[in-house]
Order: sequence, then C-alpha cells, then structure tokens
Amino acid sequence: MIPAVRQRYNAAFTEQRYAAFMAELNKAMYWPVDFRVAESPLFLDEATTRELIRAANDIIGQLAKPGFRQHAKTAIPQGLVVPKETEWPHFLAVDFALCHDASGQVLPQLIELQGFPTVACWQALLARTYRQHFPEIPEEYTPYFSTGGARPVRHSLGGGGRSGSTFEAQEETYLANLRRAMVGDCLPENTVLLEIAPDQQKTRIDFACTHSFLGIKPLCVTKILKRGRQLFYPSGGREVRIERIFNRVIFDELLRKNPPMKFSFFDDLDVQWAGHPNWYFRISKHTLPYLKSPYVPDCRFVSDFGHGNVGGSLPPDKKLPLPADLENYVLKPLYSFAGLGVDIAPTREKITAVENPAEWLLQRKVIYAPVMETPDGPAKAEVRLIYAGDGTGMPKLVNQLVRLTKGAMHGVDFNKGRTWVGASCAFHPPV
Repeated sequence: MIPAVRQRYNAAFTEQRYAAFMAELNKAMYWPVDFRVAESPLFLDEATTRELIRAANDIIGQLAKPGFRQHAKTAIPQGLVVPKETEWPHFLAVDFALCHDASGQVLPQLIELQGFPTVACWQALLARTYRQHFPEIPEEYTPYFSTGGARPVRHSLGGGGRSGSTFEAQEETYLANLRRAMVGDCLPENTVLLEIAPDQQKTRIDFACTHSFLGIKPLCVTKILKRGRQLFYPSGGREVRIERIFNRVIFDELLRKNPPMKFSFFDDLDVQWAGHPNWYFRISKHTLPYLKSPYVPDCRFVSDFGHGNVGGSLPPDKKLPLPADLENYVLKPLYSFAGLGVDIAPTREKITAVENPAEWLLQRKVIYAPVMETPDGPAKAEVRLIYAGDGTGMPKLVNQLVRLTKGAMHGVDFNKGRTWVGASCAFHPPV
C-alpha cells in the first residue's frame, strides 16, 4: 500500500526476528496465542484510510436512522430477546474487503458488521509488539483513531515504544475508551467478561489482555451465582457482586453447547450490559440487505427470491428470480459466527434445499485485491474497523484489525502451510 515502507520492511525481515516477536506475544499473558499471527502489519496510505472511514460513516449513518430500527425489529429469533436492551450499542465491528475499483484504486467492500465487541485489547498488545520487534514501522504511523472523550488510564502493557511518547499516549487513550465502554461507572471488580469456557476459546489471549489492562476478569457462564435479581461470582471464599457484564457470549454457541447455568439471560436481572446481547442480532448479517451503498455488495434474503413465500424484505408478488450467475455469489446463514455454514459455491439446488430461507442470505462475492507484497506472493486483506462507546449514542471509531489471506477465504483451513497470513493490524499516517 505504501511501496517504500513495504520494501524496507520486507528487506529487513528475518525468521529469527519473527520468532522473537511470537515468543514475546506468547509470554506476555497467562494464556498464549492460539491462532496464526502474520509476519507483518499492513501499511495503509492516507487515501485508503480515509476511504475506509468514509465507507464506514456511510454505513453507520444508515444504522442511526429510524428506518433501521424498524428493520431490526425482526432480527432477533423468537424466544431470544434479552430484557433491558440499551438504546445504542456499546460496540461495533465493521469488516471490509480491500478491493480495486475500475481505475485500480482501493475500494472497501462490506463483508459483515456486528453490534458486538471484538478482540480489542489484544490489538493493543499486538501493535505494541510489532513496534518493539520491527523498527522499520514509521515512527509517526499508528493503528489508532482520534476519538477523544476519555482520559488516558495507565496500564500494564510493559515493554517500551521507541522514543514513542506519542504512540504510548494514543495507546492509553484507546484503552481509556475501552474502559469507559466495558466498565462504565462500575468498578472493575464488579465487572466481568462473560464467556463460555473462556480458557478454551481461541480468543482467550484477548480475554487475558482485557483482564491485565482493564482489570475485567474473564468468567464462565457456569460460574455465576444468582441471588434474587442479583448476580455474583465466587472469589477467595467470598461472593462478589456483578454489577456490569461485558458480554462475549455468542448465542449460537450458547444454544449448541447448552452449558449448565444458575441464571438465564432472559431473567429480569439487576445488572448493566456492556454489549447488550440483543445488539448481536440487531446489527449483524441480518442488516446487510437493508444497506444501500457503493461500499456494500448486493445482498438479499434467500426468501426474497421466491423460495418459500414468507419472510425476507419483499412481499410475495415482488419476489425476484435467482441470479443466473450464482458462481458470483456466496450463501450465508444469518445466525452463525466465525464463517460457520458459509457456502462459497452455491447452486440452485443448494439454495432451494434451504429449510428456512428467511434465515439465509445470498450475497454477491467481492474480489479481494492483492494489496500486500510478501516474499512468496501477494496477500489479500480484510480490515475490521473497531468502534466503542458509552451507550449514549453510536460508538466511535477507535482502532482496526486486519486479517491477511492467500486462500479463498479468511480462515485457517484455507491458508494451511502459507506464510504472511493470519491476524494482524494496520498502521497508517495520522488522519
């Protein structure tokens, strides 16, 4: 993306430095990294960074309109509505594929969006560790965005940036914004990161980072105690009151695993939600057919194509024929995560065999551009813009993460044996 910086970085790269980088990441927390981390960050030029921001603003502007709330009323599956929904989401994650337009310029294309938190604290550790081990990253480049609104908070990242007081200040402001979103006006001791068996999740390094940087303890849903309308967790022979839940539980997984719990998400609980579970559904793949933008590829509910006569966004007399070029589409289930159930080669027969067509999407594929030069061929990139807020309005842009791939999809199975792929971050000039 920035040829001079990329060439300098690639020329200086060695496997020994990468091994030291990974060793640092794996010893930083009490849980190691359980996924592949790329050999390099992505370097975004100013024009691409601004285009990503412009694309996200276009989409989020549509989410803030009253018409979206009407659309989102049908997003939550029957029986899964959680009480005490917040007026606004605390978190947003907006995923863009980096593509090229007809003139060869980078054009972000929306892949998915979520009203749900992502691995935000891990990204702070990752960016700092890239900087420590790869001094070719320009001093003034940053992964962060200036959002204001929160006072910096000292944390325990350790290590050291290079003459880097500016970067460290940005990092502290970023963590302060996350603290405001996750902890609010409660104490960290009375706030828990709620998950199913957090010590077994692939993202557990992020849970450990959240605990270390913000004091929020990861807690399994099976460890919660309920006393009337209040929740508690055992600690050192006493019961600690839970006043706020930073929710990382995904309902698809909760329903599949059905862990033994002493409370229900559907109880009327005396607790605050940071990342209310309803927003996981309201801003999700269900949102994609609602959005109209040059940054959003065509997307429809399968039920809009006359398969079944119920649901979708079109009345029965307005149903559409299936596209003739199905090889240019992808079939996605609404209620899944981490790419589960996605079919990148849908056929008419597969589509008509879908049992609940109102719970599936047919989305036009995008062509990822080969945006990053690597020693063994170019990598393609997906950029997730990370938003956090205090629940009084739409959350604000604070950071980004990157997934690099050389396979057909952004997943381990599609990138086995490949290098310069996996989890990463983006550095860009200040904007």
